[in-house]
Amino acid sequence: MDAFLPSTLAVAIAEIGDKTQLLTLFLAARFAHRGAIVMGILVATLLNHALSAWLGAWLVQWIPDQWVPWIIGLSFIAVGLWVLIPDKDDEDGGAVLKYGAFVATCILFFLAEIGDKTQIATVILAARYDSLFWVVVGTTLGMLLANVPVAYAGSWLMQKIPLNVARWAACLLFVGLGVATLLTLDSF
Repeated sequence: MDAFLPSTLAVAIAEIGDKTQLLTLFLAARFAHRGAIVMGILVATLLNHALSAWLGAWLVQWIPDQWVPWIIGLSFIAVGLWVLIPDKDDEDGGAVLKYGAFVATCILFFLAEIGDKTQIATVILAARYDSLFWVVVGTTLGMLLANVPVAYAGSWLMQKIPLNVARWAACLLFVGLGVATLLTLDSF
């Protein structure tokens, strides 16, 4: 359960202004079925983050024990600095939109998460904590906390959130997790 709160907070804050949040805004403008969009986000995130968490847990088995806390701590700090860089809106969805809100959201969200900050964070969180289940549940909940309001409140909400403040808060959270990891080197 130690992994749940950091995983939820890290992803929820890092997601603000992220390309997947912009994708949610695009999908909400395109489709009227908000529930289908939310379910698509849930399914895509569960699949993507479960695979990412598994990868993180697997990788940590092959890394020498004395390197693990350093790699994890420095990776948290790197992701913290990375969230300060705004995402570019890569594509508009094209051909998958014809399959409806749920399928389009599943496909586009899964693809948008590949190599994204929150996917990398999930790999790192799973390497840091022993509970794959709580990492996946936490990161998925964080994704939903950041994107469900966008699906329902759309552009009004995006105008109210100061993106620079959100990016700095996410940066501080990840850097804090990294520093905390480095300070607890003896606990690994």
